[in-house]
Amino acid sequence: MLQIEQIPCLSDNYVYLVHEPEQGLTAVVDPAETAPVLAALKAHGWTLTHILNTHHHFDHVGGNLELQAATGCQIVGPAADRERIPGIAQTVADGDTFSFGTASAKVFDVPGHTRGHIAYWFAADAALFCGDTLFALGCGRMFEGTAPQMWHSLSKLRDLPGDTRIYCAHEYTQSNGRFALSVEPGNAALVARMREVDRRRAQNQPTVPSLLAEELATNPFLRPDSAEIQQTVGLVGAPLHEVFGATRALKDNFRA
Repeated sequence: MLQIEQIPCLSDNYVYLVHEPEQGLTAVVDPAETAPVLAALKAHGWTLTHILNTHHHFDHVGGNLELQAATGCQIVGPAADRERIPGIAQTVADGDTFSFGTASAKVFDVPGHTRGHIAYWFAADAALFCGDTLFALGCGRMFEGTAPQMWHSLSKLRDLPGDTRIYCAHEYTQSNGRFALSVEPGNAALVARMREVDRRRAQNQPTVPSLLAEELATNPFLRPDSAEIQQTVGLVGAPLHEVFGATRALKDNFRA
């Protein structure tokens, strides 16, 4: 089993150390900055061997070159966006398998937030590292993609097993949940989840990772087939990518 350690970075980022104990490999997913990663490695006595990038934004690759210089690690990232990933040595794309010692991850192309976004799914460990494509109770803003494209990407993730842990890259859950309640206030599971989210944040506890089953029940961006959401956005019976797009547009302008 992989050992996964969550590292808070910047103001609201999460970076993950992923340790494969049998061969002593350690990867960091989307290192926003260097110092917290090096401190966590030292605390665990691990040696960094890989960086796994999901996309090119600076708050996901900002530590790449310093960590590579300090450790000699190999940087892995999306083939579709290799020119924007600092220090990249290995590219992966949709359907590829990234071998990590005795573990392996299936790679998904999930564009929409950026044109070259990918996600890593370690099936045996029920762990999905999805960057900014899927958040707890939310999804990434579409900076470089379209609603049909983003919905197609989310649909790939929606089809994974319900016990998959969603290791997303930001602590946005509380604000995401306020928006979710605005479009689906009748969702009892969402109301209950937000009580727990508010409790955790009041105690400065993380709300990530979440389970995909929770997201399927409460995340509006995985629920365009919800009758209530369709009524809220005025698109009853419309294609799901249109409902998704209208919901995302509301979120873009939402002020809690």
